[in-house]
Amino acid sequence: MNTKLSVNINKVALIRNARGEGFPDLVKFAVDCEKFGAEGITVHPRPDERHIRYSDIPLLKEVVTTELNIEGNPTDRFMDMVLQYKPHQCTLVPDAPDALTSNQGWDTVKYGEKLKRIIGRLQDAGIRVSIFVDDNPEMIIGAEAAGTDRIELYTGPYAAQFSSNPEAAVNSYMLTAEEAVKRGIGINAGHDLNLENLTFLIKKIPAIAEVSIGHALIADALYYGIKSTIQMYKSKLH
Repeated sequence: MNTKLSVNINKVALIRNARGEGFPDLVKFAVDCEKFGAEGITVHPRPDERHIRYSDIPLLKEVVTTELNIEGNPTDRFMDMVLQYKPHQCTLVPDAPDALTSNQGWDTVKYGEKLKRIIGRLQDAGIRVSIFVDDNPEMIIGAEAAGTDRIELYTGPYAAQFSSNPEAAVNSYMLTAEEAVKRGIGINAGHDLNLENLTFLIKKIPAIAEVSIGHALIADALYYGIKSTIQMYKSKLH
C-alpha cells in the first residue's frame, strides 16, 4: 500500500494573513499542490484564525478534488462548520484554545464517551473520522470503543528522538500501529515529519495510509519550490 501525502497549508495562510491581503492565494496554492502530486489537502483552523480562516473552508471545499482533511478540536463552532461543508475526513485533535501547535493525542479512555458521540455525528454525515493519538497501544482500545475509522499517530516525539536513536524513536509507534491493525483501524501519521525521518517511519509502519505534513514541507518549498518539494516528499513514501 502506498502512503498518501496530504499537504497541510496552514503556513501558507499564515503568510497570507501577515499582510492582511489575499497573497499568496490559498485556494490556488491548494489546487497547485494537487496538480503537483499531493493526494490531499489538510487545514487546521484554530479559534483565533491566525492562519486558516473559517471563511477559507467553503472555498477549499469547492476546489479540492483529492481529499480535504479538516483538523481541529471539536468545539461547537468547529463541529457546525465541519457538518456544513462535509470534508472527506475530519481529524479530531485535543488542542487547547491557545495552543501554538498540536502537542498531544487524545486520552481515548478518559474522553471515550465524548469521542463516541462526536464521531457518530460525523460518520452519520458521511465523513471519515480520524483521532489524534499518542504512541500508546492502550489508546487504541479506547479508539476502537469510540468507533473511529482511523487514528493519526502524533509523531512529534518520534521526530525529536529520531536523529539520536531511530529504532528507539519508532518502537512504541510500531506497537501502537500493530494494535490498530489488529482492531481494523486505519492509520494516519503527522507532526514534525520531514525529508530525513519520513522514509524510516513508513518502512517500519507500512500500514500508514496517509501522512499530513505542513511546516517542514512549506519550509523546504522556500528552497526547492513547491512542485519539486511535493515530489521529493512523495519519493520518500514508496
